[in-house]
Amino acid sequence: MDTLVQGRPQRRPEPPALPAVPTPRHCDASATTSATAEGCLVTETGHPPHRHTYHQFLYAPLGRVQVSALETSWPVELTTGLWIPAGVTHSSRYSWDAVVVVETFDAGRFDLPYLRPTPVSVTNEQKALLLSRMRSSRPHAAGPDVFGRLSATHPDALPLPMPTSPTALTVAEALARTPGDPRTASEYAADFYTSTTTLRRAFQAETGMPFSEWRTRMRLNHALDLLDQGQTVQTVSVQVGFASTNGFILAFRRHFGRTPGTYARRNTEGPQGRA
Repeated sequence: MDTLVQGRPQRRPEPPALPAVPTPRHCDASATTSATAEGCLVTETGHPPHRHTYHQFLYAPLGRVQVSALETSWPVELTTGLWIPAGVTHSSRYSWDAVVVVETFDAGRFDLPYLRPTPVSVTNEQKALLLSRMRSSRPHAAGPDVFGRLSATHPDALPLPMPTSPTALTVAEALARTPGDPRTASEYAADFYTSTTTLRRAFQAETGMPFSEWRTRMRLNHALDLLDQGQTVQTVSVQVGFASTNGFILAFRRHFGRTPGTYARRNTEGPQGRA
């Protein structure tokens, strides 16, 4: 409001300006080269591009999280976790009902065998570990025991080295996310603008096995987790991409020495049944 001074109006001095609210650091998508997790804004719908100085294991027991990095997206949900190595710039989107479980590991102490975000199947034991730590009223830092249990593969899993060349690795990661994808090597090659011969040679040279055998092993390893969850043999065969249940049974027996039904029954019976 104005006042009169010697017959002339004069304005009251403006109140001092409030301090500016600092913009969260390193979250500008145009500056992701310097992005770090510290000070980065997390909202109810996701996380802008950022990177960590530590390794991160991400899991969603409820809802769905979509992580994007290196021009690729990975779903994180009930049966799938995601390892994100330190230094990899990534962003994430959460479904409205997502419950997110995060474990972090010092990159100087723990040697993660992945150079890029890598999806993994979450076993029942790993799920129980993650949920028990989430519910704990006395949170504590994850140590070697937790890292070892989360980075361990299924005890019965077949050896499955990942290819190293960019195109073959991208195809392998796509199969790891969706083992039931019916595309052939020729169709993958066409989708990734390479030749079938080049793709097949890469798998043979870099993993020591043909593409078809690598894919069969990936599917069978995924089947182990589904069978552990109590799903039927027929349902599992469809989910992991076998054309017929009989073909799945034959492949499973050839690689594991027993049928999937026998495997599931012995696991259900517990230690005595596995003796």
